[in-house]
Amino acid sequence: MNKTMDRKTFLSYLGTGAAALATASAGLGVLNGKASAMSSTADHLFGFNTNRVSGYFEPIAPSKEDQLLLPKNFKYDVVAAFDDVINEAGEKFGSGCDYNAFFPLKGSNVRGLLVNNHEYSTIFSIGPVKDGKMTADQLHKNLYYQGMSVIEVYRDEKGTWKMDKTSSYARRINGFTKFDLTGPAKGSTAVGGATTAVGTFANCSGGVTLWNTVLSCEENFAETAAASKLPETHYGWVVEVDPFDKSYLKKHTALGRFNHENTAMGLAPDGRVVVYMGDDKKDACIYKFISKGKFDKLKGRANSALLEDGTLYVANLKSGKWMPVTLAEVTKAAKDKPEVLSKFKTQGDVVTFCQEAALLVGGTPTDRPEDIEISPFDNTVFICHTNNDNHGNIHGHITRIFESNSDLGALEFDFEIFAAGGRQSGFSSPDNLAFDSNGHLWVVTDISSSSQNKGVHKSFMNNGLFVIPTSGPDQAMALQFASAPIESELTGPFFTPDEQTLFLSVQHPGENTSDLSKPSSLWPHRAGDKKARCAVVAISGFKLG
Repeated sequence: MNKTMDRKTFLSYLGTGAAALATASAGLGVLNGKASAMSSTADHLFGFNTNRVSGYFEPIAPSKEDQLLLPKNFKYDVVAAFDDVINEAGEKFGSGCDYNAFFPLKGSNVRGLLVNNHEYSTIFSIGPVKDGKMTADQLHKNLYYQGMSVIEVYRDEKGTWKMDKTSSYARRINGFTKFDLTGPAKGSTAVGGATTAVGTFANCSGGVTLWNTVLSCEENFAETAAASKLPETHYGWVVEVDPFDKSYLKKHTALGRFNHENTAMGLAPDGRVVVYMGDDKKDACIYKFISKGKFDKLKGRANSALLEDGTLYVANLKSGKWMPVTLAEVTKAAKDKPEVLSKFKTQGDVVTFCQEAALLVGGTPTDRPEDIEISPFDNTVFICHTNNDNHGNIHGHITRIFESNSDLGALEFDFEIFAAGGRQSGFSSPDNLAFDSNGHLWVVTDISSSSQNKGVHKSFMNNGLFVIPTSGPDQAMALQFASAPIESELTGPFFTPDEQTLFLSVQHPGENTSDLSKPSSLWPHRAGDKKARCAVVAISGFKLG
């Protein structure tokens, strides 16, 4: 697109589908494949500095097959699946694989460390739970198989991606791993005076920091914590790990405790670090954290301290303002509510009981804000609101925030509905978002397994991965790139820097299985295997333009 679309052209798209409307209404003419000078984001933005093109393809149709389907001339390799051995110590790849982040080794595009999140256990990992109560063995497996995996991956001489099980970096991080707490809740009464926490679980999506570590998000943690009789306030935080250093394990309480989906990190013009976060829950809010100090590239990983001291804000969509989630503001808002004030004595209390505090100070309840990404092209912020049937928002939408003066550190903003899910757009329940280096928007969907291929979701069939090009022959058309196996969703899209390989997780195939002798999916269809396995795949076939 050579120019921003004018209103007349925009209106002409009203009858042509939401995908075209989304691209038109957003004025994506500015997305010309070159990052702006202000776009120092830390996210996996597919090597936008190289201006590579991720490749065109023949879109596929929706499918109900128990297969991972891709366009012609593309292929996938299963790199790691549930229960695969990942290292010489015999540790096993976890369950519910989600977010991926690739870290090149020695600058290589064909060998690196892959960090993967494990969100939850399934019947295939712990077996059927009788009468809602797990056995001691199931409780152990439940904690073991959640968390994270760090594995080493490489592409061999035949072009096949594999896992290197001899890697000295490969390891599991799970419900038994000890973390240091940082920030205002460390040592507070809200966490029982603890300065450390044992375990991470319910790890959903995440993000990469400006100093090359991973932020992993604890989402639906309450059930596992309760089942294992663990202190609930030790979970629901943003976790930081260093793929190259096994000893580096932190939980940053200044970022708030809620049902975290992911993080998107960027820089304000004055050098402060900004972290956007979604709370994947019906009627939950959108957050951002702004550090007190400024980023210094020369300090490397020591910049992590910036995540320990700063201000947490929540979005008020009616006023277009970021409201401070601070003790002072909570106290002011609850001055006539003594029973509420008694809960919030310190900032540690505020961040620990963040969801309640955010609503008190004026946060706007929204429709399951999940993945958030910062556009590297214009510093606008895209948010997936997956759905909320309480409000009749069955198919979800993507919100786009315009920070004042394109300053990520601004405290005022405007926003628009960038795209709406539904029949007209061809996708429902957007979950994760990402940009490639040519401005194309990649979207994976999360129609619940109980709703797939039923009622108003029939036309979408299985979940998928979609691309909305912003230039080229398929400009402004929503194209389906992948269709997921039965009762699964696709998560964690992450490209290698040269955009020749896309890592993608296939999460919970056969999720509705209740009888292991009758699995509803057998993906990835390993010879002789009688169970479905979540897995990370490496997709290749992209051609550079």
